[in-house]
Amino acid sequence: MHHHGADAGAALPALVLALAAATYLSLVRRSRARNPARGWSPWRTASFGAGLVLLAVAFLPPVATWARADFRGHMVQHLIVGMYAPVALVLGAPATLLLRALPVHQGRRLSALLHSRPLRALAHPLTALLLSTVSLVPLYFTPLFTVLTAHPAGHWLLHAHFLVAGTLFAHVIAGPDPHPGRPGTRTRLVYLGCAIAVHAVVSQLLYGGFWTRVDAPADQVRGAAEVMYYGGDLAELLLAVALLTTARTRARRSAAAASA
Repeated sequence: MHHHGADAGAALPALVLALAAATYLSLVRRSRARNPARGWSPWRTASFGAGLVLLAVAFLPPVATWARADFRGHMVQHLIVGMYAPVALVLGAPATLLLRALPVHQGRRLSALLHSRPLRALAHPLTALLLSTVSLVPLYFTPLFTVLTAHPAGHWLLHAHFLVAGTLFAHVIAGPDPHPGRPGTRTRLVYLGCAIAVHAVVSQLLYGGFWTRVDAPADQVRGAAEVMYYGGDLAELLLAVALLTTARTRARRSAAAASA
């Protein structure tokens, strides 16, 4: 692992996260002003806020400092940024909130964009699985990880990938936001099962040191593999619970709408 002594760079993620929180709260106020009868669930707000807190934990010292010096710290950071925080952010339903807060004509434009062919292809479960989970294979079993972490910009590129890909997968599997063409619950459980299997195989190969191309001491690689194995299982269990909960909520709303 590489040391950059860049704790001063913690100011930027802190600023970005504060801006995200302020934007979300502003949208909540606008949504309530536009639709007083509908309001906005405080649980959604709390969930989004929890996601931002998790990102702050990952991007600020001491976790950020540990991640730069120790591969085990990197894996903890990876799990927070790519798995735990995305579940919380997605359950905050930011797209639904934005659609409620925007004027009607802007909301229609956003809705049309979300239904566009490129975004529908990007939000396909297979695409999300490849980006969020299968991408770990070239990352840890080729020199890619060493190349990226040799420069601060590579670190941030890696963080961005984990966050975007993890959020995309969480949205596809369990997100409450609108998703055109979202497959049924059983199909999404299959994709989640595939993600669990890939994580298990990757973590076991890392633990055994098979084909690993990570520039870190063997004890750090084994420790990181254990973090991925057990921490990943817990994150995927939370995602499965979120999937079943959102599916049940949609079923109740559909039944209520049909009977109305």
